Amino acid sequence: MSTDINIKNKKAYFEYHILDKYIAGVQLLGTEIKSIRQSKANIGDAFCAFLNDGLYIRNMHIAEYSHGSFYNHESKRDRKLLLTKKELNKLKIKGEEKGFTIIPLKIFVSDRGFAKVEIALAQGKKDFDKRETLKERDTKREISRAMKF
Repeated sequence: MSTDINIKNKKAYFEYHILDKYIAGVQLLGTEIKSIRQSKANIGDAFCAFLNDGLYIRNMHIAEYSHGSFYNHESKRDRKLLLTKKELNKLKIKGEEKGFTIIPLKIFVSDRGFAKVEIALAQGKKDFDKRETLKERDTKREISRAMKF
C-alpha cells in the first residue's frame, strides 16, 4: 500500500493567512478511499462548515471509483471531519468571528492507511497582501536563479 498520496490546496496559501493547523480524520465510503488512493480528489474549492453538531468538509470533489458499479458515491457530498471535542469547540468559537474561515490545506493517507485532511483556521488576505506575496515569490525566484550562475 502506498502512502505517498498528497493532494494540496495551492490557492489556500495565496488567498489566506494561515493561523492554526489541525489534522482531522474523514468519514468516507469504501469507493471514496479507493479514489483518494488513486489521487483522484480535488480540494481547490472546498471549505469547512459546522452542520448540526459536527464539522463537515463541503465542496470537496472525489471522483467516482472506476470499478465501483452501483455502490459508487456522490462526487461532491458533505463529509464529516473527525476531531476531538476540544478542537471542535475551539474551531467553532474562532470560526464564528468575523473574517475567519476553516479551509482544507491537504489530503493525505496516514501510515495506517486512513485518509486525513489537514485543515486550517485562516483569515482572508486583502489585495495588497496578495501583491506582497507575489513580490516575495518573484524575489525568491530571482535569487535562486542568480545562485545557479
